Amino acid sequence: MGFSFSAFSYITALIGDAFLIFFAIFHTISFDELKTDYKNPIDSCNSLNPLVLPEYLLHILINIIFLIAGEWLSVCLNLPLIGYHIWRYKNRPQGMSGPGLYDPTNIMNSDTLSKAMKEGWIKLGVYLLSFFYYLYGMISSLIAA
Repeated sequence: MGFSFSAFSYITALIGDAFLIFFAIFHTISFDELKTDYKNPIDSCNSLNPLVLPEYLLHILINIIFLIAGEWLSVCLNLPLIGYHIWRYKNRPQGMSGPGLYDPTNIMNSDTLSKAMKEGWIKLGVYLLSFFYYLYGMISSLIAA
């Protein structure tokens, strides 16, 4: 048994993915609070928008580490979500002055809110599946080394 850079990349990905799961859960809870009128849209957007770029950058950093380690399957599994993140950030609402995706004046539209809820649930599912895949990759790379 040895410790390789591949094992390090999967350990880093597990830790990073735990944060990504937290971000997805926080987004989903915030959208649910908006839907049930527990929170106003301005407070909700002020707490969600600062988390968008760290989530995207953490996901890209994990994949850069996978690229360096030569874990091509892991990179290929994450490319669709990275592409979606880039597309989503490029097509954010026009009136946004700071970083983020959510506009307080627009978020309470039923179609925008339901899209954001679906996006949160799908990202949570992807991050959870990725977590178990990274756990498997870490164990197999530790055994192989």
